[in-house]
Formats: sequence, structure tokens, C-alpha cells
Amino acid sequence: MISNPLLYLFFITILVSIFYLLETKISLRVFKLIPAVVFIYASSMLLASLGLFDLNTEINSIYKQTKTNLLPAMLFLMLLQVDLRHFFKLGKSLLIAYVLAVLSIAFGFIVVAIIFDFSPSISGAFGALAGSWLGGTANMIAVGSALNVSEEAFAYALVIDSVNYTLWVMLLLFLVPFAQYFNKFTSSSENLAYLGDIACACSIGTKRYWSLILLALVSSFLIQYLSTFFQIINTTTTMVILASVFGILASFTRLRDLNGSGELSTSMLYLLIALIGSHAVIESFSGLGLYVFAGGCILIIHALVMITGAKLFKLDLFSIAVASLANIGGVASAPILAAAYNKSLVSVGVLMAIMGYIIGTFGGLLLGNILIGMSK
Repeated sequence: MISNPLLYLFFITILVSIFYLLETKISLRVFKLIPAVVFIYASSMLLASLGLFDLNTEINSIYKQTKTNLLPAMLFLMLLQVDLRHFFKLGKSLLIAYVLAVLSIAFGFIVVAIIFDFSPSISGAFGALAGSWLGGTANMIAVGSALNVSEEAFAYALVIDSVNYTLWVMLLLFLVPFAQYFNKFTSSSENLAYLGDIACACSIGTKRYWSLILLALVSSFLIQYLSTFFQIINTTTTMVILASVFGILASFTRLRDLNGSGELSTSMLYLLIALIGSHAVIESFSGLGLYVFAGGCILIIHALVMITGAKLFKLDLFSIAVASLANIGGVASAPILAAAYNKSLVSVGVLMAIMGYIIGTFGGLLLGNILIGMSK
């Protein structure tokens, strides 16, 4: 049993490094369907449930300190990649499809919450899930932390996310060959050739990791300092909002040219996921099947609204499918789907997914508080 706090952090770091190497260096095919964060969380949670970590005062203290310092730093670096100028070059059809995806997912969460009548704890978990399905896993952590979602409830959210996300990716990839039939149904005449010239918001050139680490630490310190003077709901929510706002503002400056923010924020995300998993000792998965089904119902409602919107606005299958996966799957999977249609359209998937970094946090917080309010 690990009882030393430094050894605890060292072990968490080793665990994250193993899955990072498996994903990036060995490139196992399984990571194309199931993100590495799922394996990191599941492994950390399993080891915690087996009693590997002695959750004593020292370990709990370093867990809280590390999580508190990493969260705003990760959000700031993540949003540093956003380039709103390129996003608005996507064109009318893709922008309509993206707005439809966001609104239909939000609508699905509210309808399902009414039907299933969740408890406050599960409502918080679905609020965290909303952060993921409007943005990504990083947004899920931010929203879950701000809503004070317990480690056990967060585990539920991650399982719901993983199962439904995997099925959704498979379905959207399966539908690619049928695009011409769908486009005929919606009477779409959209020409996507111009999208090949749109720049990608990817990091290119020399990576500036040390500069970014310094910037992340300074921003984290400043955000935590400011959150002591005023609060929006609670301290964590204040930090999440401030980190998001600072990150968006910084993306309009030359700080965005410090390449490597995506890789560094992903490393921080992996560490946060492993930390949360190490405190998620699950004694029972009672009701999990029902919650996974509820998540599937959200996607069904989302799909019906998207198809209706595609018919109404004459949208093509590529636009609504990539807009959907940019929300549900994020930057890890939307470019893959875009490439399945045409490799020159990969940047479209990246741009839409990165926009979710903004929408996911604020939308997830709004939906989460609505769902919790409905459950009381």
C-alpha cells in the first residue's frame, strides 16, 4: 500500500506515462475508438479499489493541492489554442450545423432529466457529462469540479460517456458511404471544396514547453489569487470561469504563437484524470445500466433534431456528422471522421472540436445547474 504522498504522485505519473506511450508511440488501434483517458481513469480507479493507495491525510492533501493547481492551468492552456477567426470562416452550413449540435445536445439532457427524474448526485454527474459532450474530457473535469461532483458519480459519468461515445463514433463512420443518399434526402447542394483552404488551429513549429509551463503556473497562481476576492457560486466555479475567460482573451494575443499548448494541456488532463480515479473507490455500480441507457436517449434526441434541422436548412451529412462528433467526441475523433469524407477537411474537424473547449465549460456549467435545480 502506498502511503507516502510523493510516492503516490510518482506512481500516478508512471501510470499516465505508460498509457501515453501506448497511445502515441506504439499507436495501438484500440485508442482510435476508446480514448487513453478512459484506460487511465479505469486503471487508477481499479488500483484504488484494490487498496493500493492509502488515502491518508497527507495523500488527500497533495491530491487536493495538485488538482487545484492543475485545473486552471490546464483550462488556460487548452483555450490558448482557440482561433475564433478561422472558426467563422467555416461557412453558413457548418456554423448552422454546429449551433444545431450544441442546442440539440442541451435539449436532450433536459428532456432525459425530466423523464428519468435523477437524484441531485446523478444530476451533477450528467452535468459533468454535458461538459464532455459539448466540449471534451477536460471540460468534464472542469464542470464536475465546479459542481462538486463526487468521485463515484464522476466514474458513472465517464462510463456513460465512454460507452455511448464509442457507439456514436462507430455509427457516424458507418454512415459515411451513405452521404449521397442523405444529401439527396435533405436537398443539400453544399460544395465543401473551399474548406480545404481553411487553416488548421494545430501547433506548428518549435514547441515552447518551458515558456508554456511558466505561463501556466503564473496564470494558475493569478486565478487562485483572484478567486479569494470574489466567488461565483463557489471557489472552484470561479477558478474555472476565470481560467476560461483568461484563456480566451490570451488566444487573441501573441501568446497563441507559443506552440505546444495542446500537448501540455493534454498531459495535465491525463494527470487530473488519474488523480480523480485514484480517489474513486466504487463499491457498487447500481443503476449504471439505466444511466448508460439515459445517455443513449440523449444521443437519439440529438440525432432526431439534427436530421430535422438538416432537412429544414438543407445541410449535408458531412456538416451535421462532424458538428455532432466535434461535440460528443472532441478533438480526438472529429478530425478522423472529417478525413473519412476527405483528407483535406481534417482542419474543419479540428476547428469545430477546439471551439467546444469554450462551449463545453460554460454550457456544461449552465446545464449542470439546471439539472441539479430540476432534481430538488
